[in-house]
Amino acid sequence: MPHISERLSGFTESVIRRMTRVANACGAINLSQGFPDFDPPPALVQAAVKAAQHGPHQYAVTWGAPGFRAALARKQSRWMGLALDPDANIVVTCGSTEAMMAAMMTACNPGDKVVIFSPFYENYGADTILSGATPIYVPLRPPDYTFDPDELRRAFAQRPKALVLCNPANPSGKVFRRAELEYIASLAAEYDTFVLTDEVYEHIVYAPHEHVYFAALPGMFERTFTCSSLSKTYSITGWRLGYVIAPARLIDGARKVHDFLTVGAAAPLQEAAITALGFPDSYYHELQALYTRKRDVFLAALDAAGLAYTRPQGAYYVMVDVSEFGCDDDLAFCEWLAQDVGVAAVPGSSFFREPVRHLIRFHFAKQESTLLAAGERLQTLRAKAARRR
Repeated sequence: MPHISERLSGFTESVIRRMTRVANACGAINLSQGFPDFDPPPALVQAAVKAAQHGPHQYAVTWGAPGFRAALARKQSRWMGLALDPDANIVVTCGSTEAMMAAMMTACNPGDKVVIFSPFYENYGADTILSGATPIYVPLRPPDYTFDPDELRRAFAQRPKALVLCNPANPSGKVFRRAELEYIASLAAEYDTFVLTDEVYEHIVYAPHEHVYFAALPGMFERTFTCSSLSKTYSITGWRLGYVIAPARLIDGARKVHDFLTVGAAAPLQEAAITALGFPDSYYHELQALYTRKRDVFLAALDAAGLAYTRPQGAYYVMVDVSEFGCDDDLAFCEWLAQDVGVAAVPGSSFFREPVRHLIRFHFAKQESTLLAAGERLQTLRAKAARRR
């Protein structure tokens, strides 16, 4: 029998999704895969009920229903400070996962190189390899997750076709400072490189930090694929509504890739989501306050458990240092943590190119009662770890 594609030889299953299955199997509190245990805004749910009853139920325009694109262009133009044309600058995708894949396949030819900061969301390396490109990893060093400017310049000296930028960052919770983004922009201009941004946590940023849209920097819109989704902002991860924003010449290519990958996103959900895209600015301020509270509740729980962590600046993840537990195999540690302590996390090694085995990632997009319950279980960690040894 023939062999399957060699480009899959280095792949494993998603460790994040694996840990969700482990959590489900043993009844652990799932702080691994980043989805809420609370409902979306009621107005959005009501709009979904209406769309389910009255439609549309057939294909929308492949690259996005006109009403959805118009609402998205209005919302993102306001936040990004750019004049976006819904007909020229947007393609709607099946989640930001497809948005990143469509952007990567539009930007890169087989044999190209792509710069990826490490730690990174696990899909980025896979997207690069599936596109036939080669990743160049540049470390973001804990605890502040900063990059070495000289190291990044050496990566650009290899003439990459693109750089992937997740901001705010998963898994580290880093929010890139304007000065850092301007330095990346200067290298992208100097070496004529595309920048593929993942900005799904654009509205989950903690004071005093601020989110800067990379495409809004001087001269950067023309070389940037801005990828995002509605999943995190409106607590609808299962709706799978994402998008790419870019100049018309790039969107033209991304639409072709998207057309042959998935044809189109769900038409009734696009119709319903127009309601959310019309929410006032106060919604986003309240969202920031909501997640600030959740972060503070969970970090207090980690403090009570005596665990060391890096304070997140954005997104809803926290990296916890478990080196005191002699964690040589962080996947085995996380499986034990779920089974014996009752809290599921993701092993840090799944995010790092470097041999990092002492960090695990929790997420706190949960009800406060869930976070407090997880905190109570984590207070038993040290005693149970001692018995394990």
